[in-house]
Amino acid sequence: MEFFRIHRTIPFMRHALVLNAISVITFVLAVFFLFHRGLHLSVEFTGGTVMEVAYQQTADLGKMREAIGKLGFQDVQVQNFGTSRDVMIRLPAQKGVSSSQQSAQVMDALKADDASVQLRRNEFVGPQVGDELTTNGLKALAMVVVGIMVYLAFRFEWKFALATVLANLHDVVIILGFFAFFQWEFSLAVLAAVLAVLGYSVNESVVIFDRIRENFRRYRKMSTVEIIDSAITSTISRTIITHGSTQLVVLSMFFFGGPTLHYFALALTIGICFGIYSSAFVAAAIAMWLGVKREDLVKGSTKRDGDPDDPNAGAVV
Repeated sequence: MEFFRIHRTIPFMRHALVLNAISVITFVLAVFFLFHRGLHLSVEFTGGTVMEVAYQQTADLGKMREAIGKLGFQDVQVQNFGTSRDVMIRLPAQKGVSSSQQSAQVMDALKADDASVQLRRNEFVGPQVGDELTTNGLKALAMVVVGIMVYLAFRFEWKFALATVLANLHDVVIILGFFAFFQWEFSLAVLAAVLAVLGYSVNESVVIFDRIRENFRRYRKMSTVEIIDSAITSTISRTIITHGSTQLVVLSMFFFGGPTLHYFALALTIGICFGIYSSAFVAAAIAMWLGVKREDLVKGSTKRDGDPDDPNAGAVV
């Protein structure tokens, strides 16, 4: 399905050096902010108080956040779980204030608005749990990267595998750089979004690489640069349809999903935008610079096929 078709190949690789220079600068800035400012980790990673409260009717999360905010707590997470009457509250740890004191203050503030609220559970999540989550999160990220690299190496060629992994890591680091620069809260939901972006971005790369391999088989007279430009140009319509529809869903979560989904949707939005950019320009350009050629992707072929202008079409090679 295509909304439109571009009949003239756009010379993307002509600007590959400039585009990748911008990518390198953005990447370096992201790394700088990650080390200079660091991530603003949520309660899951730093430790704090977790409360579960229940109402007799549907809980008004907006009023709850406003009441808790008046107590001076920062980065409080308030969300439903189970039913609309059950609410989970996560409070960051504060120096000099115990978990029981925090929960008592919160319950007093909530009961001032609705006396029917009941405390079902109150516990302290220590920083050792956060360390475990951090370790497991990094392991998950490493496993995704290795899995992607192995898959692409078998399906295409190691040059494409290396190019895709570098491009995907470029996306991940830039997302983390945004969160470090603006000090947005980094939670488990955001980590899930980062892992989702890895899979989403590699899908776009696979589509482009498939078209590159197809073009190598069809057009024997084209150079590698022309093949890559043609592949990216021919997938533009598909990219707009796929990523545009996905972004509509993500934006609906961003605007209407409330604070719980806010940073999750924000991370996905950044990842989708940079995922398109990195697949089309970064991954393809790196593969080009690594010297990918027809023989790397068209192995075991016994016939020349596809190019009607090639006088040797159909000849044995």
